[in-house]
Amino acid sequence: MPDKLATVHRVINAIAAKDYDQALPWFTEDCEYTNLPMGSVTGPAGVKAVLEPFFTPTISNELIVLRSAVEGDTVFTERLDRHQIATGWVELPVTGVFVFREGKIAVWREYFDLGTLVRQWPALGASLS
Repeated sequence: MPDKLATVHRVINAIAAKDYDQALPWFTEDCEYTNLPMGSVTGPAGVKAVLEPFFTPTISNELIVLRSAVEGDTVFTERLDRHQIATGWVELPVTGVFVFREGKIAVWREYFDLGTLVRQWPALGASLS
């Protein structure tokens, strides 16, 4: 069974590269993805439905893991997510929690301040209204 922390790194690196075909097989079919404070979706298709429109306008992405911890089936990450858009770089501190079941991600929760994001990316804020 792959190392859980290595799997999380693989997934977030694939997402940063917008390579959903590489990222999504690491999720269970009934996974729960919660992007706090924005809501939850279920399944790999739900994950892609949330991520793809968010990442589409980005030119480049860096999801930088600053710290991580593994406790049983759970991986915690403290990250700095950087997204290059037409007007420059957007930086967002994020905490991610990944819960594994049978070698795949069954729960993924992202905690961040939405205000920090939309202050730097007004067009995104307008699309959420």
